[in-house]
Amino acid sequence: MIVTVALFGIGAWQRRWIADDGLIVLRTVRNLLAGNGPVFNAGERVETNTSAAWTYVIWFFSWISNARLEYVGLTVALTLSLLAIVFAMVGSARLWRPFTTGAPTLLLPAGALVYIAVPPARDYATSGLENCLVIFWLGVLWWLLLRWSQDEKPRLANLLVAGFWAGLCWVIRPEMTVIGGLALVVLFFSPMPRTRLRPMLIRALLVVVGGAVSVGYQIWRMGYYGLPYPNTAVAKEAGGAKWGQGLKYLWDLVGPYYLWIPLLVLIVVAAVLIRSRRGGAAAETTGEARRSARVQQWLRSPAAVVTVLVGGGLLLVVFNMRVGGDFMHGRMLLPQLFCLMLPVSVLPVRLPARGAGRSGWLRWSFAVPALAWVGTIGWALFAANTTANTSGGQISASGIVDERVYYVLNSGHDHPVLAEDYLDYPRMRAMLQDIAATPNGGLLINSPSFMMWYVAPPPLPIPPGGYGHTVYFLNLGMTSMNVPLSVRVIDQEGLAYPLAAHTDRLADGRIGHDKNLYPDWVIVDTGMVDQHPWMPWFLDQRWVQQARTALSCPATQDLLASYRAPLTWDRFKHNIIQSLHFAKYRIDRVPKYEIQRCHLVDPTAPLPAPN
Repeated sequence: MIVTVALFGIGAWQRRWIADDGLIVLRTVRNLLAGNGPVFNAGERVETNTSAAWTYVIWFFSWISNARLEYVGLTVALTLSLLAIVFAMVGSARLWRPFTTGAPTLLLPAGALVYIAVPPARDYATSGLENCLVIFWLGVLWWLLLRWSQDEKPRLANLLVAGFWAGLCWVIRPEMTVIGGLALVVLFFSPMPRTRLRPMLIRALLVVVGGAVSVGYQIWRMGYYGLPYPNTAVAKEAGGAKWGQGLKYLWDLVGPYYLWIPLLVLIVVAAVLIRSRRGGAAAETTGEARRSARVQQWLRSPAAVVTVLVGGGLLLVVFNMRVGGDFMHGRMLLPQLFCLMLPVSVLPVRLPARGAGRSGWLRWSFAVPALAWVGTIGWALFAANTTANTSGGQISASGIVDERVYYVLNSGHDHPVLAEDYLDYPRMRAMLQDIAATPNGGLLINSPSFMMWYVAPPPLPIPPGGYGHTVYFLNLGMTSMNVPLSVRVIDQEGLAYPLAAHTDRLADGRIGHDKNLYPDWVIVDTGMVDQHPWMPWFLDQRWVQQARTALSCPATQDLLASYRAPLTWDRFKHNIIQSLHFAKYRIDRVPKYEIQRCHLVDPTAPLPAPN
């Protein structure tokens, strides 16, 4: 275990970085520390981070350490990633405990090596994203469930602790509810510990403990943000279906590394070992009295735990394929791979007894696992040194890119960790220069050629202290972390800008970037001068006029008020009631069509001719 964790730590450190999306999390933490609340822009209640728990973990360690946020994120991410491997291997050792009796047995790292050998696993061990927290949560859940299932005398404390940890699924990442929900079902219907409390009372207590954090946070989220899930799920249409793109994303990870080979080998070997064990115990189970009793007994068994984690992992693979995967090579499939490798994180190899001679070394109980382990080592050496996704310098036609290499090449830093490392990314220094050159404020819009910034000025008179700046750009992390919190940063994709998030998805857009709100809307929304020659030349005054009318749609105004209006008790209740409606609400990004959808009058339409 020490060797495996050390290899993972060394490999992750050699590829250390903080992704642009990781910097997005830090912007929210900055606002939390500044007293503005868990928001991306002060005064706008928008949840830009998919993992609520990750935001507060970074906030907590930043608060107690008072260290620089990038270093906090890097340290916490690497620590949780390494601990995830520890819990995976310790849990797997518990699983194979019955196979270690009667003969000396080696527990050799296998599935754990498969996971750490895949380059994306090392990339996202320090990326500032929540992958580290997700696999840590999975590893601890795996260990807790196995400890609970193997207790000779079921303990109430073990049951409740496992239930509480499983119940965190919704705040870890919403899709982790698949695994956490399955775990809670298994715990709820399994035999209850014998205590002074009645079984139904224990089950009720389990429900309360398991749902306390997630249900409490969900109520708060709906009232505070006005949505039933993070705004990122709206921006990326997590409920949509892009099966073809999802299959490409799956193969982008599995194919180049030949990942199916160690998966198949380790699963077959594990099945053989389990079958051999069941053969000796078959006579003990043939006399079970009642089917329901057998089912309940099975629910509190290591087999049920394996089913929850592996089955949940496979369901998440299907879910990931349905939504179209992601644009980052391998990232969204790493938790699924981690789940599939949990049972075989270590592999039992039974050594021959003393004096067994050559025949002992040829017995299948030693030879088959040993050969599988040697083959896994060989594959791991191959995979760890393979460059699978070569789309680092530019984005490929599939839209999938090696995110770390992309930012390394475009920033000119081998390890872009600090926010200022991204100042060498194209247009970043120019953005700071334009902000400094316009003390009255304004809206910074990138040119159509992505070569320069245009600043749309605010209307006169300028208030004391200036009108403030708004930056409209796709790369939210590097942009927002290199400007003060007083600078509003929004994006055309909609991660931090609900108006863009609630537009319809572009059918053929790049996965994860298939929304793009025209800047005409932003001119109106920010109140900048909407006429030439002050307005950027490439914007159409007719479109801006239409956008002004389209924004007056009552339903759209209600959406904007859900996160911009002062948070009163009435607003909180209204947001809870309307959160599902807000989640489904969509606008057309073409102002003319949005006017038609909302049954408004087009201000640019010619007046009808008199009779």
